[in-house]
Amino acid sequence: MDIGIIGGGASGLAAALAARESLDNAVTVFERQNRPARKLLATGNGRCNLTNRGAGLENYHGGDPDFAGPALYRFGPEDTLRWFAGLGLVTRTEPSGRVYPLADTAGSVADVLRLALEARGGSIQCALPIARAEKQDDRFLLTGPLGERYACDRLIIACGGMAGARVGGVKDGYELLRGFGHTVTELRPALVQLRTDNTWVRSLKGVRTQARLTLEREGAVLAAAAGEVQFTDYGLTGPAVYDLSRAASVDGAGCVVYLRLLPELDKVDIIQYMTNKQNDFPDLKAENLLSGALHNSIARTVLRRVQIPQETRLWALSEAALAEIADMLCRFDAPLTGTLGFEDAQVTAGGADTAQFDPETMASRLMPGLYACGEVLDIDGDCGGYNLQWAWSSGRLAGLAAGGLLEAAV
Repeated sequence: MDIGIIGGGASGLAAALAARESLDNAVTVFERQNRPARKLLATGNGRCNLTNRGAGLENYHGGDPDFAGPALYRFGPEDTLRWFAGLGLVTRTEPSGRVYPLADTAGSVADVLRLALEARGGSIQCALPIARAEKQDDRFLLTGPLGERYACDRLIIACGGMAGARVGGVKDGYELLRGFGHTVTELRPALVQLRTDNTWVRSLKGVRTQARLTLEREGAVLAAAAGEVQFTDYGLTGPAVYDLSRAASVDGAGCVVYLRLLPELDKVDIIQYMTNKQNDFPDLKAENLLSGALHNSIARTVLRRVQIPQETRLWALSEAALAEIADMLCRFDAPLTGTLGFEDAQVTAGGADTAQFDPETMASRLMPGLYACGEVLDIDGDCGGYNLQWAWSSGRLAGLAAGGLLEAAV
């Protein structure tokens, strides 16, 4: 059987390797970039957070997150790690559950995938974008940029999404699927930096801190996260910010981001800390009140926000002033104005409507012989290796199903 795969990223290569487990299947990957897995090389800041050992359905989003269940059940994180070990990749797991290649470079992941596919007789055609795909009789006909034609019996769309446009994010997959009658939901950037009112964050550009964050609208919490935050001249970035970004992108109009800047302390603890400092060092200036607890730049910004002069001596601070400082440390507000775009996003929220695909096979319910996997579908994961796990899981399922190998893999 001839199997064509459009897209040589994570899900496409997983699909190709799965389909090629039967030597009766001829597998060709069509990749628009000059090399396969280019987008993969940029993941995890070039380190490639290839999965998370704690991945579960609660880490996924979309119109129907349960759609991801069968693929994750058949090929979960532990299955993925055994599979990669069989390809020769050595990995290490961080306490958070995030898994990286031991070489600490995404190139090692891309290399084992490419070399394994080449060794097993699969073909990767690079610098070959597919401009059009159609079905005539029982075969799919693919048209290249110069009008060249290719034919296959089964077709897998694995083009990825629009996120990461600088390293290969495209809308090709959505357009190809629309050509077969599929519906594509609204597309938005996710796992992306947040734009906020920069009145107070601009002066903190480059400062990193640990914080608890909530995204709220009129008192209702839409999303919450904890971890590292970095201030920028336009707003906020960092792992904890990425965890809020999907909700901010999809439903963020009129929202405010609140930061708890001393996440391990409640308001009473913070006031006690400041009172102790005041009693022990009464002649210190207010700018030093939080020295030893918080980055100095953040402390000075908090004082400016509550209009306490930096030169004020600690003995002169009233209980009300300390309470006001504590309130700001617990609820440092940054009104949301938007997010950065697809160029900076790590993943796309939205995609091909999963109701039109079979979750047990990734097969189209509209076009026999057509499959889709990875980011092109309306499934996206949290930050921390979950999106690549979806790529491996859905890609392998699509490859096995297209290659007639599902029963053998059970």
